[in-house]
Amino acid sequence: MAHPNVVFMGVCGCGKSTVARRYAAGAGYVVVEADDFHPPANVAKMRSGQPLTDEDRAGWLAALAARISEGRARGETMVLTCSALKRAYRDRLRQADPDLFFVHLAGTRELLAQRLGERQGHFMPASLLDSQLAALEAPQAPAERCLTVDIAAAPEVLCATVATFLRALGLSCAMLGARKCPPDQ
Repeated sequence: MAHPNVVFMGVCGCGKSTVARRYAAGAGYVVVEADDFHPPANVAKMRSGQPLTDEDRAGWLAALAARISEGRARGETMVLTCSALKRAYRDRLRQADPDLFFVHLAGTRELLAQRLGERQGHFMPASLLDSQLAALEAPQAPAERCLTVDIAAAPEVLCATVATFLRALGLSCAMLGARKCPPDQ
């Protein structure tokens, strides 16, 4: 079995983009940022401090699922970022790739709020943290292919943990042929 497409998921401020980019670096994996698939109306709504509804997210998830399908058809190994707050959202993405592996970046509300307070240039305001935490349905193994990691650890530690976990599951990079593994961090 080849390295699965991996979705780094969690609420705003958990470090999805940072960890995903680091995990993909040097391995030749394609990074897909789910934020890039939000329609302008969703971005405007979040920027104004309003949480998205399931209906708001439907088109966004469909566009992201289409990108996953296209990547699979091209043989890409993808590392994705997506809040994927609810099981139904993850199920929608799994329609495009039943083997998706979700890494839940979990942390305390205090740490998340601190990170959001330090973040600059993002459309998602810190005021939406509580609504995301309320909506979160954390993935549960074995019902879902997933791993939960504590974001109090450094990004390089999180990446090494994920790589080690996938290897232990038998999703070893040695099975990838010419593709490279993410380096042990």
